[in-house]
Amino acid sequence: MTATPAPVAPLLVFGWGNLSRGDDALGPLCIERLRALAAPAAAVDYLDDYQLQIEHALDLVGRQRVLFVDASLSCRAPFELTQLHAAPDISFTTHALSPQALMQVFCDLRGEAPPSCTLLAIRGERFELGTPPSHAALAHLAAALAWATDWLDADQ
Repeated sequence: MTATPAPVAPLLVFGWGNLSRGDDALGPLCIERLRALAAPAAAVDYLDDYQLQIEHALDLVGRQRVLFVDASLSCRAPFELTQLHAAPDISFTTHALSPQALMQVFCDLRGEAPPSCTLLAIRGERFELGTPPSHAALAHLAAALAWATDWLDADQ
């Protein structure tokens, strides 16, 4: 008897960062709070990790839309949005890569275009090991959560 794989949700929200490095925690914190707000029957999967890795290309399979969430020192406050396109990454390694490089891995593996992907970059200021998220970053997170909630509601 072969188990039937569970269907994947059409939406994926994927945040990454290190909870022990100050504002780098914004990606996982966003995922944690969106999960808490989610309706039980919502067709959304939530995923968080320390960094993007090539194995995460498989998490894009079967999705219609993907929202990547990360902290950023270079974006405008409170957050910036970028529509992403698959592209090779010069910093590509097997340990960390950009969302665009992850999408390129998906293309290379599957021979098809990836789902529509958007990057939600949340402005951070302090990334020191052992520090909590800054007050400013938490305010930026609140604004980003409001936007992300609307993004999730767009299909429903």
